[in-house]
Amino acid sequence: MTWSTADIPDLTGRLALVTGATSGLGYETAFELLRHGADVLVAARNPEKAAQAAETLTQKAGRAPTVLELDLADLASVQRAAEEVVKSYDRLDLLINNAGVMAPPYRQTLDGFELQLGTNHLGHFALTGRLLPLLVKGSRVVTVSSFMHKTVRGISEDDLQRPAGRYRKWESYGKSKLANLLFMLELDRRARAAGADLLSVGAHPGYAATHLQAAGPELAGRARQARLWGAATRLVAQSAAAGAWPSLYAATYPDLRPGSFVGPSFFEYRGTPKVVLPTRTAQDPELAARLWAWSVEATGVDPALTVPK
Repeated sequence: MTWSTADIPDLTGRLALVTGATSGLGYETAFELLRHGADVLVAARNPEKAAQAAETLTQKAGRAPTVLELDLADLASVQRAAEEVVKSYDRLDLLINNAGVMAPPYRQTLDGFELQLGTNHLGHFALTGRLLPLLVKGSRVVTVSSFMHKTVRGISEDDLQRPAGRYRKWESYGKSKLANLLFMLELDRRARAAGADLLSVGAHPGYAATHLQAAGPELAGRARQARLWGAATRLVAQSAAAGAWPSLYAATYPDLRPGSFVGPSFFEYRGTPKVVLPTRTAQDPELAARLWAWSVEATGVDPALTVPK
């Protein structure tokens, strides 16, 4: 299959929210959505970086995004951001759950959860749940995972608050990406069961050159290691713009089936997007239902899908 960003349809009049849009995949996703006519909310934790990204996006795309302050590692911030969106808009056509952290030293979110699962999964679970009143009117939710979900065989409730002594950064990252897929597919099941006009799909970028690879060493205070990670990634990975193609395909391809998972075509490493298969664990509906219940208890958000009258 051949596909490029030239195949993205006209998005004029559509509203999109992209998390983690200050750099990397999120920035490139926001740029293409703006370029094709969408109104875009760029959600980010750091107001200065968000303002800088908004300025460069405006210059590059010729249209200005709207900045939304959002810290996915703080459930109170998630609530404030969602309430602002619900108050300001009567619909949300696209939600791109893109932001994430990868392999940092042990940290906890402000609410006491292990940072990767707390940010990559719980933050997006709570955000999506709080935005559902705007998302059941023909909307799409794209949850960005990783091929690293293939490196783990399961997830338990204990993983959400795993103590420092039992923390393994790459295992935790893989579990957070598995959680993204379990959530995406369970949201799809619940939407179809409720008869809601909501398309839940997933994407992963393959191996793309973004700041994500260096962020973990930077948090650990290892500047040299961060520079080496960055140099090695730029040498062998595809660009962030190409890494955003699966997310853009998942967000805009007209005939995508519910619950589809989109990745790069060349061994899921790089190239044009295509529909790929999650692992059997990621497709386990019983595990997904348990994760949903754990997430409701952890976040205090119980997403309810209803059919608009």
